[in-house]
Amino acid sequence: MSQRGLFITLEGGEGAGKSTAMTYVERGLREAGVDLICTREPGGTRLGEQLRETLLAPSETGINPLAELLMMFAARAQHLSECILPALGRGQWVLCDRFTDASYAYQGAGRNMGESPVAVLEELVQGGLRPDLTLLLDVPSETGLSRARGRGALDRFEQEDHAFFERVRQSYLSRAKRSSGRYQIIDASADLAAVEQALEAVVQDLLACPPLVQD
Repeated sequence: MSQRGLFITLEGGEGAGKSTAMTYVERGLREAGVDLICTREPGGTRLGEQLRETLLAPSETGINPLAELLMMFAARAQHLSECILPALGRGQWVLCDRFTDASYAYQGAGRNMGESPVAVLEELVQGGLRPDLTLLLDVPSETGLSRARGRGALDRFEQEDHAFFERVRQSYLSRAKRSSGRYQIIDASADLAAVEQALEAVVQDLLACPPLVQD
């Protein structure tokens, strides 16, 4: 039986540079010959992208926090069954822009729901599956917000206040501290060259000594 592929996630608050980091890591792995799929949350499937459109729409100001959390996990359940699990089962590596750590950070902490409802849904939807490696692009919340607002029109999450994103950041850092074996923190407040150098080191470590698959 072939071993399942590695499951790698990228996390971080608004303006942390996840999209740029995702592109850099993807290129490095593909150039090394890794059989890889890249995806995102919410999204990755037709249903997930439809839910993403609703969740990010600035006009959707009345979404209840629990409804928001349930939509995130509905998208995740479809994403797992249609995309992530089949790819891992084929031995492919999966590189995903956000996963359940984002639900702990944004809904659990940002929306003040706490970790319990997220943990219940995590177990229901994922069973024992967790990422093998999570790259956390960390940037002070005020810096990230300033970057996000400099990009143009804001989505529904980007319109939240500084206190919301500070809770998000602290949740990410707390989870990274508790699961230090899974997380690697990248200082995303540094200049692009320094961030790329840190990411290159991660890619080379992955290629030389991949983490043990978390079955």
